[in-house]
Amino acid sequence: MENRLLEKYNKPVPRYTSYPPANYFNEEITSAEQIELIGKSNNWKPDHIALYVHIPFCKKICFYCGCNVCKLKTTSEVEMYMEALKKEILLTKKYLDDRRKVTQLHFGGGTPNAIPVEMLQEIIDLFRSKFTFSPDAEIAIETNPAYLDHEYLDALNNAGFNRFSFGIQDFDETVLKLVNREPSAMPVSALMEYVRKANPKAAINLDFIYGLPGQTVKSFSSTIEKAAGLQPDRLVTFSYAHVPWLKKHQQILEKRGLPGPEEKSAMFGAGYKILVSAGYQPIGLDHFVKKDDELSLALQNKQLHRNFQGYCTRETTGQVYAFGVTSISQFEKAYVQNTKSMEKYIHEINNNRLPVEKGLRVSDEQIIIRETITRLMCNKILDWNQLASFFEITPAELKKVLKHDPKELVELEKDGLIESTDNGLVITDAGSMYIRNIAATFDPAYKEQVNKYSKSV
Repeated sequence: MENRLLEKYNKPVPRYTSYPPANYFNEEITSAEQIELIGKSNNWKPDHIALYVHIPFCKKICFYCGCNVCKLKTTSEVEMYMEALKKEILLTKKYLDDRRKVTQLHFGGGTPNAIPVEMLQEIIDLFRSKFTFSPDAEIAIETNPAYLDHEYLDALNNAGFNRFSFGIQDFDETVLKLVNREPSAMPVSALMEYVRKANPKAAINLDFIYGLPGQTVKSFSSTIEKAAGLQPDRLVTFSYAHVPWLKKHQQILEKRGLPGPEEKSAMFGAGYKILVSAGYQPIGLDHFVKKDDELSLALQNKQLHRNFQGYCTRETTGQVYAFGVTSISQFEKAYVQNTKSMEKYIHEINNNRLPVEKGLRVSDEQIIIRETITRLMCNKILDWNQLASFFEITPAELKKVLKHDPKELVELEKDGLIESTDNGLVITDAGSMYIRNIAATFDPAYKEQVNKYSKSV
């Protein structure tokens, strides 16, 4: 049964971290037009502000990486970039309503802790001086534990970070060596203990990837069992996204032997069972949280949401204002992506222009589709009446926008991926692995295209 489903559903589909997906961003948006969109966003929902800062630098490039990164070269390059970041923040802030509060601040990359911590502190200080933060704002950072020591952790804590994501990827050092990743500089248990001792309220995420060379169901299960024993607040098991046509360095992994879809599926299933047995609540496709986590409570109330920062509650989510090369701002009615060129980014900022490269204005119909897919991806439920009421339209009008074909649901239910309800559907545990496929049936623009998206498994 499982092999049949894999063969049927393991095909390229969007990840739906945004809708429309980023490959649809094609509109030429000028700096002046971006300023106009920022101003309009003050009257769009949600009211809160989510801030994202992209630090693209890495000391070395991991072969599985699909992010927008560059290898760390000179100190002067980093200094020029960080100064440009500050200028971009100030340029953007001029057009944001002072009454809006920041509920999320996220540093991603790249490897944010590849650069001196003082530079991160300066960015936070600038945000603090120009924005109003909610008292319980989440200030998060993605880190590579290979480059963390007590001194760096102390500085992060003093800077105000209250959520730490440690990119472990795998506890098996043979696997890490195959993918050009260094292990944690100190035992992960000691790392977590040090953070919690310094700040008992700090939340800790551990991130892992399955589907890498050298991994087996047995070895990955061992890694996840160890992770569960450490009791992080949240834990993520990302499916390795193989897109060598976009990221040439991933071709190296093909030579080192990637697990097949059956074994990759078994890794997901094994990790899922281990974490659920350890008391974690599955969130979305690949996140697991403790039962008292706000995300778990939001899921119970069917109020789980997500933006580019990741999963969040509807109360804490904000429109995303992103800074740095390649970063994407996510407004209610538009997406705007910065240039991918470091040189152009710095040049534009130094000439007092926002460094926009492309974007997309989102139509009213696309907003409806986005909300439908978000509810499915986050809360694993679709209630036609509730969703139609949310947009003040009829269920028939909603289905027309989605170009809904009931035959597709029949097939999904027959395969045990969904269950019909009086007013819609719920996604089953078996359907969790294929949640992207299920979401795609409600995406009128989706057309399967080889080498456009990573496969669902």
